[in-house]
Amino acid sequence: MSLSRTFLDVRPLRSSPVFRRLLVGRTVSVLGGFMTMVTVMYQVWDMTRSTAWTGAVGLAQALPLVVFGLFAGAWVDRADRRRVFLAATVGQAVCSVLLAVQGFTGHVPVGAVLGLVAVQSAFGALGAPAAGVFVPRLLPKDQVGAGLALNHVAAQAMMFLGPALAGVLLARYGIGVCYLLDAASFGLAFYGAFGLPALPPQGEPSRAGLRGVLDGLRFLAGHRVVRGALITDLAATVLSFPVSLYPLVNAERFGDDPRTLGLFLSAMALGGITATALSGPLTRLARPGLVMLCGAGTWGAALVLFGLATNPWSGLALLVLAGAADATSVVSRSTIVQTRTPDALLGRVTAAEAIVGQAGPSLGNVRGGLLAGWTSGTTALISGGLMCVLAVAAVSVTTPELRGGAGRLDGP
Repeated sequence: MSLSRTFLDVRPLRSSPVFRRLLVGRTVSVLGGFMTMVTVMYQVWDMTRSTAWTGAVGLAQALPLVVFGLFAGAWVDRADRRRVFLAATVGQAVCSVLLAVQGFTGHVPVGAVLGLVAVQSAFGALGAPAAGVFVPRLLPKDQVGAGLALNHVAAQAMMFLGPALAGVLLARYGIGVCYLLDAASFGLAFYGAFGLPALPPQGEPSRAGLRGVLDGLRFLAGHRVVRGALITDLAATVLSFPVSLYPLVNAERFGDDPRTLGLFLSAMALGGITATALSGPLTRLARPGLVMLCGAGTWGAALVLFGLATNPWSGLALLVLAGAADATSVVSRSTIVQTRTPDALLGRVTAAEAIVGQAGPSLGNVRGGLLAGWTSGTTALISGGLMCVLAVAAVSVTTPELRGGAGRLDGP
């Protein structure tokens, strides 16, 4: 295999100038989003000195996506996705401008800050399913996986850069400048999508309201491959997501060193970036279901071994492996969703995928924390990894279509 085929497949960057522009705009917008996430947490903590209020930040971000996501997807499947995305981007930018105004002026109640965060998240819940159709509509089918991998590695890189950059800017310029830079980042996202052609649904448009939502849920229930992909992701997150256990495991096994804890928090992102950067052979392979199952199973197994590790360096290496496996599974899952879902339903299915991606880790952290409180951090970590491996094996056995190649993945 040539070296160029080993690294990230960049054919979409060469074949589609529109995709290139979208990727640049999206990358800058994701950077601004991570900066705002850190800035909101910093501001709310500075205003309240309360972990309950800082926890409410995550609730304000997640609830609109869960509550409005499927209805937003149904609306997206009735409209021009380009216009919906542009409108949602403008709404998010306006929220960032208002956050910047209150950041410069001060004396705003913490509830108002969280309200702006929730409204911005609601606009994001509308824009996400609209953006979900861009890659499969702009790229040939054999390049969709590569396009999603490019999106994913860009987001992972911004996850590294965004919080660190926010910390520097907060210390030097304050919260208002960080919010204002986020607003400017939405301008680049708007520019990236402005040149798109009209993207109305292909096929029968969604029915209005609850009926359209139920149509999307019926598709998910009936399409074994797409359903299996989302169940696999839920198994990997709800049963075994480990982040809430890091402080306790660090105290139990690694001397409660804060430097080790910080490395734990970045190791999985490093694994994700590395795996995506070397994803060329996997995105060219016409078996995304098999790749996803192997990635999810490796994630669970790596967490089991991390729970057994006594040396912090071996523990970090296992977390890098877990992050690499997770990134591989996520890219493959998104490839399945976006290539096996009819265009007329893609907004609703992408919205469901976003809800799974948002709610799964949160529920996994709750599961881990509760179980650790009853037993220990190590027990919660190992049992979660084992349950993940068993659940992925069950999905593999009961959904043989996922193990097949492209031809076997096309049917309902």
